[in-house]
Amino acid sequence: MKSHKKLNVLASTAICGNDISSSVLYVSALAIAFAGQYAWITLLIVSFVLFLFRKIYGEVVGALPLNGGAYNALLNTTSKFMASFAATLTLLSYMATAVISANEAIHYLHHLVPAIPIIIATVVLLGFFAVLTIGGVSESAKVAIGIFLFHLTSFAVLSTFIVYFLVNNGLQQFLENWRLPIIGGSITKAIFLGFAASMLGVSGFESSANFVEEQQMGVFPKTLKNMWMVVSIINPLAALFALSLFSIPILQSETYQNTLLIEMASHVGGNWLAILIGIDAFLVLSGAVLTSFVGVSGLLERMALDRILPQYFLKKNKKGSSYRIILIFLFLTISVLLITKGDVQLLAGVYTISFLSVMTLFGIGNILLKVKRNSLPRPEKAGWLAILIAISAVVFALIGNISMKPEAGDPSNVAIFLEYFIPAIIFITVMLNRTVLLKLLLKIIHSVFDPVRSFVMKADNKIISVIDDINSQEFVYFTKDDNVETLNKVLLYIQKNEHTKKLKVVTASMKENTISKQFRNDIKVVDREYPEIKIEFIELKEQFGPELINKLSKEWDIPINFMFIGSPGDHFPYKIEELGGVRLII
Repeated sequence: MKSHKKLNVLASTAICGNDISSSVLYVSALAIAFAGQYAWITLLIVSFVLFLFRKIYGEVVGALPLNGGAYNALLNTTSKFMASFAATLTLLSYMATAVISANEAIHYLHHLVPAIPIIIATVVLLGFFAVLTIGGVSESAKVAIGIFLFHLTSFAVLSTFIVYFLVNNGLQQFLENWRLPIIGGSITKAIFLGFAASMLGVSGFESSANFVEEQQMGVFPKTLKNMWMVVSIINPLAALFALSLFSIPILQSETYQNTLLIEMASHVGGNWLAILIGIDAFLVLSGAVLTSFVGVSGLLERMALDRILPQYFLKKNKKGSSYRIILIFLFLTISVLLITKGDVQLLAGVYTISFLSVMTLFGIGNILLKVKRNSLPRPEKAGWLAILIAISAVVFALIGNISMKPEAGDPSNVAIFLEYFIPAIIFITVMLNRTVLLKLLLKIIHSVFDPVRSFVMKADNKIISVIDDINSQEFVYFTKDDNVETLNKVLLYIQKNEHTKKLKVVTASMKENTISKQFRNDIKVVDREYPEIKIEFIELKEQFGPELINKLSKEWDIPINFMFIGSPGDHFPYKIEELGGVRLII
């Protein structure tokens, strides 16, 4: 198989950058909902945390440049179970990202073209990117680059119009928002909850580590830098723009929460700019779907190579894509979409907890790498203080998201997360312990069926013994000089009517040379013809009669009724009843 072309900086950045940069469509509105006028500050704090994680990811992946991200970090520093735990969280994060991004992308498209059926179109979009990924990561990268550049250009155009609008209209709205009462009554609480919500804006940062083997040498740290720069500029800037254009109560409304950038575009540039941003939202959210497919392919392939997942997943096509992994992931995403009936906000808990947990585990993996694999060469190192601050920040964000109370009637994030996590971790646990479980299953089968097998064997031996006893009974056929046809009839009769494997063919005559050579040959013929019956030919120099029959019966222990003769003629010297019960069979 030919090796496929590896990705350069732009392609790698675009694949994971579409995911992280698409957060501008929702994270600013989300931060404003919790932190109000301090939303841009929370987004800057997120940028600082992400800056710390640049070094963490750079050290871990630089030392262990293999696909898998947090899974790979923990696999080489702890146990397979802990690594699989991280991989399960990563898989759930990708699954939720793919479904939510695809569904939101179609909602934006539906906003532009209302006739589009949302569920069907979402399935088609997921299928499209599955096919694109199967076609090869290089081909996927071309699409990702186009989407990424269009997204940055669209945001730049929007920013230009907003700046022009603010230059002409001033910052009065921002100042009014700044003077409003603090949400929750406390700056600390507002910033804490705003930060927790804003951390979702860095989803996708971990994706580059999951397909690092597809990247050219030295590309990975540059993707981290590029993603950090993009998210550090566009997200806080979008929050500042929003606070400068609209009042906080308006920004907290459902319409503005769902389509903030479109409302901003419509406000400063009119309908055409809103359409441009709507198209951009559809494309970049679609790009996040592509990120999920590429990332999950690298992760699950690595797990299959480590025999945590079945080797079935390692089959590749001519393009070098693990198409079975992609098809399984497509099936999972479509099934989740149909189960939730398009209400993908139910996946928010899965998305939030799994993503933040993965980042936490990656930081822990960095600590373990320093402690257990300190001699392993690496291009850069993260400082201990930076690691501890970064992990603590993500843990705070995780606690903040878990503590957020759902709306009345909605399940908590933890409850939704566990519904998906528990089956997934059970499957992984089974795969990790499959030999133990198979041995246990074998033991159970033996404990249940060994007594039955013993009974069957004993019964089998007993029945065979009875059959052998029955078949051990010998029979006798008295003849003078029958031909082969007559002998064949005798054998056919015995075979059909008697249970025996032994037959004595007896001739009794006081005369010399009464048995012809032909008869002896005929005996050999029928002996070969009926191998299941052993034929013994006995020639006696005695007179045939009742006395001889009684004598042989006692001597051979064969009852007289098991002795046969052919039908006698008119000159036969004895009556049948004088022979003691000999049977006629011819």
